[in-house]
Amino acid sequence: MRHLPARTIRRRVVGSLTAVLLCAAGLTTPAAGLTTPTAARDTADPGVKLPDGLALTPPMGFNNWNSTHCRAEFDEAMVKGIADIFVEKGLKDAGYEYVNLDDCWALPQRDANGKLVPDPARFPNGIKAVADYVHSKGLKLGIYTSAGTKTCNSAGFPGALGHERSDAQQFADWGVDYLKYDNCNNQGVDAKQRYIAMRDALRAASETTGRPIVYSICEWGENKPWEWAADVGHLWRTTGDISDSWGSMVSIMKQNLPLAKYAGPGRWNDPDMLEVGNGGMTDTEYRTHFSMWSIMAAPLLIGSDLRKASPETFEILGNEEVIAVDQDPLGRQGEVVSSRGGRWVVAKEMKDGSRAVALFNETGTAQSVSTTAKAVGLPEADAYTLRDLWEHKSYNTAGRIAATVPAHGTVLLRVSADGKWAHQPPAVELGLDGGLFVEAGEPTKVTSKVTNLGRTPAQRVSVALGAPSGWAVKATSPTTARSLRTGKTLATSWTVTAPAGTGPGAYDVRLKATYRSPHGARAEKTLPLTAQVVVAPPAGNSPLSGLPWLSATNGWGPVERDTSNGDRGLGDGRPITIGGKVYAKGLGAHAESSVEYYTGAACEKVTAQVGVDDETIVKGTIAFEIWADGRKTASTGVLTNAMPAQELSADVTGAQVVRLVVTDGGDGIDSDHGDWAEATLTC
Repeated sequence: MRHLPARTIRRRVVGSLTAVLLCAAGLTTPAAGLTTPTAARDTADPGVKLPDGLALTPPMGFNNWNSTHCRAEFDEAMVKGIADIFVEKGLKDAGYEYVNLDDCWALPQRDANGKLVPDPARFPNGIKAVADYVHSKGLKLGIYTSAGTKTCNSAGFPGALGHERSDAQQFADWGVDYLKYDNCNNQGVDAKQRYIAMRDALRAASETTGRPIVYSICEWGENKPWEWAADVGHLWRTTGDISDSWGSMVSIMKQNLPLAKYAGPGRWNDPDMLEVGNGGMTDTEYRTHFSMWSIMAAPLLIGSDLRKASPETFEILGNEEVIAVDQDPLGRQGEVVSSRGGRWVVAKEMKDGSRAVALFNETGTAQSVSTTAKAVGLPEADAYTLRDLWEHKSYNTAGRIAATVPAHGTVLLRVSADGKWAHQPPAVELGLDGGLFVEAGEPTKVTSKVTNLGRTPAQRVSVALGAPSGWAVKATSPTTARSLRTGKTLATSWTVTAPAGTGPGAYDVRLKATYRSPHGARAEKTLPLTAQVVVAPPAGNSPLSGLPWLSATNGWGPVERDTSNGDRGLGDGRPITIGGKVYAKGLGAHAESSVEYYTGAACEKVTAQVGVDDETIVKGTIAFEIWADGRKTASTGVLTNAMPAQELSADVTGAQVVRLVVTDGGDGIDSDHGDWAEATLTC
C-alpha cells in the first residue's frame, strides 16, 4: 500500500485504475481506447500567451482544503466568515486578497446543458452570490477544478477536461478571480495541452466578461512546469501536496529552493499552501514555514480555519515585515548561500538593493548559523543596517550576519548598505557552547557567549541565564563587560543543576544580554533555548529502539519503535521488512526524518541495517545519514525498494548528540518508508 500525504491520496487513488496509473506516472499520451478532447488538442495561440499583468507579486489569500478537506463545514458561511475576518483582523490590509474554494463545491453531475452546478447544501445561493459578497469586502474569489474528467475527490465531481471553454465562461460569469487547476483523472492527455487549453479558455472568457482570472497550475511538478509554464499560468505547483508536519514542510522547501531562476513577476514557483495554525507543528516551526515561503517568493495562501485561529497564528500570518519580503516587486526567489549540517543560509535580492537573509536551523538542537554581507551579495561598506523581521528591531553589523537559532527555527533579517547604520545599536550574537544537557541532581557546566557583531562597541554589557523554578543556576566567571569592540566576546561560565528527580525531557531556559550603544541607547537581546534533562546512555550494546530520544521528526506519521512506519497513526506499523527479511528491532521512519539521541561523549559506534521497507511495494527512494555533533559520519547514497538492506556503521566517539537522518532521495517523499533495522548504539 502506498502512503502519501492526505490530499495526494485523495487525488491519486480515484477513478479507474488505468487513469490512476497514468496520472501517477505522469504519462503524456492518452490511455488506450481514449480520445484526446478537441479542446486539449488545440495548439497554443501566441496571441494569448502570458504574462498579462496579473500576479506581479505572489498571490496571497486563503484556501480551505488544508483545514476542512471535503467535510460539511466547508460551505457558504465559512467562505463569508473568512472574508469578514480578512477585513476585521487586518489581513486584507496586510495584502491577503483571494478567498479560494477548493474541491467539493459542486454537485457530482453537470446539468442537462453540461453546466457545472454548485452544491445547494453548501452554497444555497450559488457561487455568484458568494463572489458578490467577497467582492463587497474589497477581496477576490477563487475556485477549483481539475484538468481531467473528474476532480480529485473520490465522490467524482466533474473535471474540466473537454469542457474548458464552458467552465471558464461559467467561472467568469460568476465573478471568479482565480482558478486552481488540478491534475487528477487526466486520462494520460499531455499536460502542456491540457493546461494550455484552459489558459486559452480563461482568456476567451475574460474577453467576453472583462474579468481577468489568475491561473494556478496544480500538476504537482510531475512534468517540470517551471520549464514550460511561464507563458501558460501565473503560478505552478513544484511538488506533491504538503501536510501539517515538519518533515513534509522541510522536504517541500528543499525541492522548491533549487528552482529560483524560474520565478519572477507573473510566474511563480508554488510549493503548496500554508499549514500555519493547523496544529501539527510548533509556533517556532510555523514561523520557519512562513519565513521560508516568504523568502522563496511563494504564494501565501492561508490553509487554517481563521474562525478558530489562535492569537499566535494571526501574529505569524500578519507579520507585515515578513510579508514585504514575499511581496517585493523585484520578484526574486531566494537562493541558497550555504547548507551545512542542517544550518541553512538563504538570501533574496530586494528591489531597494537590500538583502533578505534567512538563517534556518533544520536540526533538533540550537545552532549558530552565519554568513557575511559579501556572501549574500551586498556591496562593500563600512557597516550595514541589520533588521530582525520577527523582533522588529534594527542593529548595525560590521559585515558578519549571525545568530544562534533555536531548534527548527529561522531568524529572518533584512540587511542594507544604506549609510544609516550608525544610528542603530550594534548587533550581538548570544549562544551556549555545546548545548545544555543536564542529568538530574548533577551540576552541569556550560559557557554562554555574547559576541559583538557591530561596527560600534557594545558598552555596559550584562548577561543572565534563566532556568525553571527550583533549578540552581550559578555564574562562576564575570557576567559583565565594560565594553566589547567589534568581534569581541563576553564568555561566562555557569553551573546548572536540575533538582534530583526531575524527569527527562525538554525545559525552557533563556539567555539574556543587555547593553548600550555609544549614544547611550539601551539594547536587549534574548535567546530562548531548551535544556534537555537526560539519562546517561547505558554501557554496552543497546538497541536504539529501546532508548529515549531527544527529538524525532518524520515526514508522515510518527517514527515507530520496532515496526515499520505504517500510516499516520502511532503504532500502526508492521514488522520491519527489507528485501523480504524481517527484523525484530529497529526504527520505522519516513523521509524527511531526523531522530536525535543523547550520547554524552560516552559512546563509540552506531550500526544498523538500512533500507526501504517492503510495505511500499514498488516505490520509495531514500538515503540514510548518521551525524555526530553536526558532523556527517556515515551515509548510504540513494536506496530503492528493489535493494536489499545495507549495513551502515558510524564512529561517534566523543559526540554529545547522534542524529539519524532519512532524506527523500531528491524526488519528494512519496512512499519513502525508511527502516533503521537492528539499529544499535555501543557505549
